[in-house]
Amino acid sequence: MPSTLPLFLDCDPGIDDAIALAYLSCQNDVDVVGIAASGGNVATSQVVENTRGWLSLAGRSDIPVHAGHALPLARQTPQTAPDEGLEYADLTHGETGRGYAHLPAPTDPVSSVSAAQAWVDAAHAHPGQLLGVVIGPATNLALALDIDPELPGLFKRLFIMGGAFNYRGNTHPTTEWNVTFDPESTSKVLSAFSTAHTNGRLKHLPVIAPIEATEAVEMTPDRLTEIRNGAKASGQPWQAMVAELSEALRFYFEFHESDGLGYLAHIHDPFVLACALSWARQISSASTGAEPEEPNTDVREATATAPVRGAAGQLPWVTTRWAPVDVELTGTLTRGETVADWLGRWGRPVNAEIIRTIDATAFLDHLSTTLMKGPLA
Repeated sequence: MPSTLPLFLDCDPGIDDAIALAYLSCQNDVDVVGIAASGGNVATSQVVENTRGWLSLAGRSDIPVHAGHALPLARQTPQTAPDEGLEYADLTHGETGRGYAHLPAPTDPVSSVSAAQAWVDAAHAHPGQLLGVVIGPATNLALALDIDPELPGLFKRLFIMGGAFNYRGNTHPTTEWNVTFDPESTSKVLSAFSTAHTNGRLKHLPVIAPIEATEAVEMTPDRLTEIRNGAKASGQPWQAMVAELSEALRFYFEFHESDGLGYLAHIHDPFVLACALSWARQISSASTGAEPEEPNTDVREATATAPVRGAAGQLPWVTTRWAPVDVELTGTLTRGETVADWLGRWGRPVNAEIIRTIDATAFLDHLSTTLMKGPLA
């Protein structure tokens, strides 16, 4: 199958990011035009090495990796001490961000193009077709908007893993990690994409997958064993990839158990990537009249008219609701909280489709099958 879906991925590996990279390596109809390695779960320099290591292990060193900015937006002023008080998620993902996994030293160089510029270049190379997926902080996409404020109008659609709506956080009491790490960037991105849609330059508003939905996607030791056993028929290189993913997940299981959640792992990121790709495939199928691939969800091209607040959207594996969304930037207790105006009190237009529930079993079955098969020759 020819490459038909241009994709730019922004990630911060991170253990669940690693699973997303493995899943992406198994997609033979996706043109991965670039990957931004953004600081978040661990520092940017380590994220870059992790991303390159996982891609090397997966046999995808051909994908260009772009180093992200080392600091969130609020730290990029001369008045702030660069690293003072900056926290990473090493308790969750390990000091290196890869748990117990051991990755090969990558041999291909890091791209000389910054992550922010790479976002711009990818969108201009694929105007109206680029699928953007952000599964880490949105820092570099926000910086890309400084380079080209008209950037959102070049996207097919943007998918974001982040936020917590009316839900306990996994960082502070009401906030999720990706947004908490750089709240200004998420706010800036949502505002820019909303403006582009209002002005008729963007057909599809962003999708946000918050933790109250993605926490339903639980990897368990039994399912992981099934994947490892199934991958034995995929050849030694892919078996090595799955083996190291298992080592990373072993650390992730232990963290979740220590956090009182049981010996399992919430794997947020691969779901968001898979949902984005499945949506894009079905949109493409609808426009060409071809039969869509699984899951066979009724997804149709939306018009440029803003959806109605509170109405249900249409995405694979999920239920969704449309709403105006913003990010709290100044609250002493709630900085980084994502807020949806469910009742219309702001008087603002809808600017996002928010995932509310996920058919986790159906998705996990799809993920397991994909990882067992490995990349197609």
